[in-house]
Amino acid sequence: MSYKAEYIWIDGTEPTAKLRSKTKILADGAELPIWGFDGSSTNQAEGHASDRVLQPVFSCPDPIRGGDNVLVLCEVLNIDMTPHESNARALLRPVAEKFAGQEPIFGIEQEYTFFDGARPLGFPVGGFPAAQGGYYCGVGSDEIFGREIVEKHLDHCLAAGLSISGINAEVMPGQWEFQVGPVGPLEVSDQLWIARWLLYRTAEDFNVSATLNPKPVKGDWNGAGAHTNFSTKAMREDYRAIISACEALGEGSKPLDHVKNYGAGIDERLTGLHETAPWNEFSYGVSDRGASVRIPWQVEKDGKGYIEDRRPNANVDPYVVTRLITDTCCTGLEKDGLV
Repeated sequence: MSYKAEYIWIDGTEPTAKLRSKTKILADGAELPIWGFDGSSTNQAEGHASDRVLQPVFSCPDPIRGGDNVLVLCEVLNIDMTPHESNARALLRPVAEKFAGQEPIFGIEQEYTFFDGARPLGFPVGGFPAAQGGYYCGVGSDEIFGREIVEKHLDHCLAAGLSISGINAEVMPGQWEFQVGPVGPLEVSDQLWIARWLLYRTAEDFNVSATLNPKPVKGDWNGAGAHTNFSTKAMREDYRAIISACEALGEGSKPLDHVKNYGAGIDERLTGLHETAPWNEFSYGVSDRGASVRIPWQVEKDGKGYIEDRRPNANVDPYVVTRLITDTCCTGLEKDGLV
């Protein structure tokens, strides 16, 4: 007997990487081996030296194939077993290890948009629907489009054992969100990439595509983000640590250092309109969805909790955003003597 292992990896496409996958057949009980692929077809090598290595780092049940089949997330390595330059996970690992004592955890809100051909799902042919707003957390076939895909994706994520914590319809027709976490930086990033793969694969069965484009429709429509919720042990115990983390994110060059790595096309989404702060300004505030970083009202009330960085795009690499936030905030907490 044998089982199927779907090897999944992040390619080298710029400015936004794509997911790739292929299937390996393994004997029952066999451990997941390293594998290879043609990097010249994934923007990760040139044809004269095209071999690249897939190193399994996370696996879970395959909810689509079922049975003993698995999904296998891989890091991309060079043939000398060093991390490939496109391997952002390798850069997160030492940061996660360095600050593990502070117990950083993340919850990422992944927004996305379904497309039917060249138009968002639910947009009339040759025109536009009613203005945004009524679709958010809506119900009814006049306002909600793609729910059957969303529910199937949710079931797949749960069957895979991912830390999915919720779903909701967003403000534009065909626009949705799912949340992953709260778990550690490596865990949330690995699981978000698997959840993205499952989203694309699930939508494929409905002849619909899903996009993480941060501004899928120009004009008076919200963009798509990946709002990133973050806390440490100190932040979960002391409001001073909440303020310290916010101040660290706004210190010196940090705001632009983060924003330039928060996803391609961020200036199109972070305009100061549609519940965003301008990309080139930094602010934080309680219950303020027009700030760069929001402190939820209950966090101020309780005097402890977490913060929400509202700047990351839907197309952000979670390995990058968790590395930057962990490094900046945890360093700031150490500097302020709050750990």
